[in-house]
Amino acid sequence: MTLVVSAFVMILNETILSVALPHLTGDLGVSATTVQWLTSGFLLTMGVVIPTTGYILQRFTPRQVFLAAMTLFSLGTLICALSPGFPLLLAGRIVQATGTAVMIPLLMTSVMKLIPADRRGATMGTISIVIAVAPAIGPTIGGLILTSLDWRWMFWSVLPLSVAALVVGFVIFRLSSETRSTPLDLLSVALSAVGFGGIVYGFSTLGHGGDAALPPWAALLIGSVALVVFVLRQMRLQRTESALLDLRPFGHKPFVVAIILSALLFMTLLGAGAILLPIYLQNVLGVSAAVTGLAVLPGGLLLGFMGRPVGRLFDRVGARPLVIPGAIGLAVSMWLFAALGASASLWMVIAGHLVLMGSLGLMMTPLLTEGLSVLPEHLYSHGSAILTTLQQVAGAAGTAGFVTIAAIGSTAATGSPDAAGLRLAFMAAGVIGLIAVGVSFMVRPKSERTDADIESVGTDETTPAPVAGH
Repeated sequence: MTLVVSAFVMILNETILSVALPHLTGDLGVSATTVQWLTSGFLLTMGVVIPTTGYILQRFTPRQVFLAAMTLFSLGTLICALSPGFPLLLAGRIVQATGTAVMIPLLMTSVMKLIPADRRGATMGTISIVIAVAPAIGPTIGGLILTSLDWRWMFWSVLPLSVAALVVGFVIFRLSSETRSTPLDLLSVALSAVGFGGIVYGFSTLGHGGDAALPPWAALLIGSVALVVFVLRQMRLQRTESALLDLRPFGHKPFVVAIILSALLFMTLLGAGAILLPIYLQNVLGVSAAVTGLAVLPGGLLLGFMGRPVGRLFDRVGARPLVIPGAIGLAVSMWLFAALGASASLWMVIAGHLVLMGSLGLMMTPLLTEGLSVLPEHLYSHGSAILTTLQQVAGAAGTAGFVTIAAIGSTAATGSPDAAGLRLAFMAAGVIGLIAVGVSFMVRPKSERTDADIESVGTDETTPAPVAGH
């Protein structure tokens, strides 16, 4: 429970600023494409740090990892609360993200090791509340705070919670785990940072024209080359069990399908649902930040209520009967948003958001559980690191990409430029949804999810010999 509550508070910060972005643009004196880095930078930092968590969770005890993560998060929150301008605020968000990055892999790895296979769905349902509901209700909390307080109170209100979690964890958190003394490959760390950082930076600057410090095509090229070299190096290092991020989970098809669908899901959840929708409500429909937060609250609550029931249903019927209708609903909700214009009623937006959140609720828990359950135990930490890395990078790319598409569409439009730009961005998200529908039919039925299958994976000949803890 300590892990769940701490992770909820940390992930909440991914989107708590989303409703404040239009306000921060004027208050901090920066452009819309610059201010969105408060969200994209958070996600990008997580995408850079998370690949190291496979190593971290094997090298250090869960208690050590938890205390370090909460300390960093609390420090970053304090920096944000005290920041007088954009540079220090962005720095605080980066420190926050560094602590947040290891929490979800720590949480998922602990569940996979402690919970029997036939009850993992229900437990993962609780984790899905953390992963999906926290960013979903972030705009609601942010909007309510902005109604009567300065934006810095978004961080002052979180700081006591994070410090309390740190203190409670220091006192009661005890989870034994075997550690392995393996060297940290610094070249792999550097390649991972350049690779993921270059790709997301390239997507983020596509609409900046000549304002970008590095041309988008150059950033994308550098990032892609670095990732290729990173993958090749991990494939060589994993032969001696010294890889920063072991890539053997990609040898299991259910894991690969879960990875792809999770990436598409997070692109729409964080890029369209948490960023585009608040911008649409405030800039096009002209509602306040408080109303924006309340408008997305029903969807966030629906997603939270679905977590454990969907997890229990997964334990009975498997992932396929849940993921396919979820993907269809995801696509439908994006095209519904694309059809809305400047004269849409608020109830239409709320209805579309409920469809989106309900669809994500059908997908989140089954994908997390299905993807990790096929892996042998010694790959749980690396599998959760891969899954969380690609989720965050996809979220960052979706956020930056959709905002850029909206900016391009607004520039080319006449009449109501904001509405036209956002419509184009939601159409792009709709295409992502259609791709998710196609991939969802690749999810295996429950009849193929057998105990023998899991046991055969667990006795993989690549399983390393036990290493004495220290």
